[in-house]
Amino acid sequence: MAAGGSAGRRARRIREEAVRLQRLSREAHRQAGRWQAAGEAERQVAATLMALTATGWRLLVDRRWPGTPSANVDMILIGPGGVFVIDVKRWREPPAVVGGRLRAGAEPRDDEVRKLLELTRIAEDHAATLGMSPIAVRPLMIFAGHRLDERVGHVRLLGQKDAVPALIAEPDQVKPAMVRAMSEHLADCFPEHDAASLDEPEAPPAAEPAEALFDAEDVERVAMESMLQAPIERWMTFLHPDQASLVGRDWSGPARISGPAGTGKTVVGLHRAAHLAGRSRGRVLYVTFANNLPRVQCRLFGTMAAHFADRVEFSSLHTWARNFLESRGLRLHLDAGRADDAFSRAWMTEGRDSVLPEIEPTPGYWREEIDYVIKGRGLTSLEEYRAVSRPGRRTALRTEHREAAWLLYEEYELRLAERGVCDFNDVLLAAVGELEARPAEPPYAAVIVDEVQDLTLTGVRLLHALAGDGPNGLLLIGDGQQAVYPGGFRLADAGVSLKGRGAVLRTNYRNAAAILETALALVSDDPFDDLEGPSPDGRRAVHATYHEGRVLRADAADLADHDRRLIAAIGELTAAPPGGDGTSALAGAAVLCRSRRDIDHYHRCLSRAGIPVLRLERYDGRPVEAVKLGTYRRAKGLEFKQVFLPRHDADLTAASPADPAARERSELARRQLFVAMTRARDLLWLGSVAAPR
Repeated sequence: MAAGGSAGRRARRIREEAVRLQRLSREAHRQAGRWQAAGEAERQVAATLMALTATGWRLLVDRRWPGTPSANVDMILIGPGGVFVIDVKRWREPPAVVGGRLRAGAEPRDDEVRKLLELTRIAEDHAATLGMSPIAVRPLMIFAGHRLDERVGHVRLLGQKDAVPALIAEPDQVKPAMVRAMSEHLADCFPEHDAASLDEPEAPPAAEPAEALFDAEDVERVAMESMLQAPIERWMTFLHPDQASLVGRDWSGPARISGPAGTGKTVVGLHRAAHLAGRSRGRVLYVTFANNLPRVQCRLFGTMAAHFADRVEFSSLHTWARNFLESRGLRLHLDAGRADDAFSRAWMTEGRDSVLPEIEPTPGYWREEIDYVIKGRGLTSLEEYRAVSRPGRRTALRTEHREAAWLLYEEYELRLAERGVCDFNDVLLAAVGELEARPAEPPYAAVIVDEVQDLTLTGVRLLHALAGDGPNGLLLIGDGQQAVYPGGFRLADAGVSLKGRGAVLRTNYRNAAAILETALALVSDDPFDDLEGPSPDGRRAVHATYHEGRVLRADAADLADHDRRLIAAIGELTAAPPGGDGTSALAGAAVLCRSRRDIDHYHRCLSRAGIPVLRLERYDGRPVEAVKLGTYRRAKGLEFKQVFLPRHDADLTAASPADPAARERSELARRQLFVAMTRARDLLWLGSVAAPR
């Protein structure tokens, strides 16, 4: 080879490459000119948002819209505050919100909002595959050259200089491991735009990496471990990846979410409330039975989704009904004490000497018959009562017993009228009548009913009348095995048709396996009614995911010994070092009791021992350095790291098969205890006192 031949060939290749690059450069400049105005705005906003990357955020710029040939996503920002799908605008006229609609000067820009919402829904679907709730994926428009902070429905509008302060102020929802995993996942789902074809030959596809960039199970494990260290109040809003798809599911009519205890039904309901609040113009009503639970759920929701807090109304059923009636100028004199007296006197005159004590001598059983069967179903005639089925009531009533029960009911109603008072059922019945006569205005966009199994049939009819049968209008959440009140009903009796709309959760994320096994063993042989039909026994397929907890049993010789052991066990929590969140173990502990009398007894015991106490009726979902104290029923819907159940087996008596009323009482006592047990996540303490010889 002649000297210098190799260098000459190399020089020719360099000249050819320079010519090619010069041609590509000219083409790139021509394309850049066409997009210069928009591109400059995006560069300015990207430069502004880059400041967030120093605090754990990640920014994806100019990504391809999946399924379209050329449409793009300006930016996707992933960080502690969630995922933000960003559309950058540079408008000459200042943006403004007029009558709930976006305008640029006098020109409406509704199409821009619709496009961004459509894109956000696609991002939600992709984020859900890693278990992110749709409420953490939000649409954001950023306006270069303007200052504003407003909303158009679910879309937030920010000026360029307003963006960073607003995003920093967002409460932390996503842990660093999930930020990393989600940014890599979305980068794959929304690939970068090609630099422009520029007539270049297509490069060969890159080889697939030998290993995935992240392991979804590792992300899930890190998220779970982080939540286990957090206050129990944060745990109560933790959405497991497997549940995320339910939050944004579309149903064509009334739907139901069911499943055994600890499967996260309420968590799904809270996240769905936020999802629906962001997708509709109307308000969302979130209803449950217990009076204390809405206060806790409202507080948790405000922490979880503060931007939707004013769009979701939390209420107990009876509180909502009373407020509704008062808004219509109807005031009922509800007096539980005088209603109890009215029933006692009715029993003395019409019940005690009737045939009813042959079935069950306890007046309370027949009060329940009136509350949950006669008035709870809205029956208006003896003929109706003679024919009605009584799901959940084990005692068969012959005609003469039903006639006697009806006479007792009529006497009770007369005595209520004499006193000028009503009971809780009267409030619901009046609300149903008023709502049927004059529908609510404006109607709610959606109604979510938690712990539906604890409502009466009248209560379900009321909420069905309020929500209707429209798409995503009514969601019922509940599990018949956790019913803590007697009686039952079928959803079909309330006119609610599910037609396959619903989901059953079967994975327990809340209770340690040992706790779950202990609780399920208690009710495994008991049949229960589950709103859509009976279940022959309590054996249910449920998978436990958490295996670190324990069950401790304290078998005491007498009550004094039992209480000393209880105080000692709680005292160990006070001596434990604070957790990673800075709170003591005491903040996640609860003592749950069978009755109000026991509540008073253990409040005195704990106070004498110097242990701070907070009654559940005063608990609002804030972490408090005190033991929570309440009844089994009052604890419905709540969770605690440690649960102490003093004298837990005092009501567990064996019932003869020949005594259906006693059998019903025993099954109800076991269900109530089952609910109390499944409030515990890490530790379940079961106290017993030996029977006297």
